[in-house]
Amino acid sequence: MAETAATATTQKGISAEDNAVLRKMFIMSHSVFMNFNMTKMEANCFTNTMAPAIEQVYVDDPEGKREAYLRHQAFFNTHAVALDFIAGLSYALEKDCAEGKVPGQTIEAIKASLMGPTAGMFDSLFFNCLRVIGAGIAIGLCSQGNIAGTFIFILLYGVTQSILKWFLLKAGYTLGTSFIDSIYNSGLMQVATKAASILGVMMVGCMTATTVGFPLNWTVTIGDTSLVVLDLFESIYPGILSVAIVLIMLAFIKKGVRPIVLIFGLLIFCLLGAAAGIF
Repeated sequence: MAETAATATTQKGISAEDNAVLRKMFIMSHSVFMNFNMTKMEANCFTNTMAPAIEQVYVDDPEGKREAYLRHQAFFNTHAVALDFIAGLSYALEKDCAEGKVPGQTIEAIKASLMGPTAGMFDSLFFNCLRVIGAGIAIGLCSQGNIAGTFIFILLYGVTQSILKWFLLKAGYTLGTSFIDSIYNSGLMQVATKAASILGVMMVGCMTATTVGFPLNWTVTIGDTSLVVLDLFESIYPGILSVAIVLIMLAFIKKGVRPIVLIFGLLIFCLLGAAAGIF
């Protein structure tokens, strides 16, 4: 009897079936930069990572499965290690979504709100810290002809990431289950959804301010007076042109225009503007 119980669940209380799904997700999560593109960043990898979970949760619900796949094809970008934590959390949320406990919008909002902070946290830890330390040790050894330097770098910077990805994947899943259950039972689900949505919108706003530029280089001369058009717009609202171009792109996307068409259209617009001396 004890052996049966031991095989039914893991030591952490995760069922054997769920643990098998988590293992598949863990393997798929290592494809984080496969099919990476500037339109959706890591969305394809995240969808591939979530595929085992979606197939399990919505096995008898084709419409729910379709909506889940579409949901995870939205823009997504974070550190490769943090991706597993968010994927584990999303797995737990998808199970609650299938049971009608949470709407799909909650999953989208939580993903959007987490990818920015986790990216900054894990970039600092791995890219700016462990990578530098590992490279320093490896370069010192390799410069002396010691091949051990290569393996030390792989161990410090690569293997540690893979190990942490597994633990964070399981942590995200267990945290998601307990967290969602507690706030659902306490009636805080609507508050949590709204808070996550607000934070997600703030992150999108921050990304717009830091990554979208509109280098207008247009000066209007009237008599002896010169007016810099960019300064005029900036005096109205700092970054207003960056916000405007994002809203225009969003309006086109809502009308069904493909992102690749918008990218080439924007490229042509910028080239023509540069040739005319506007940019």
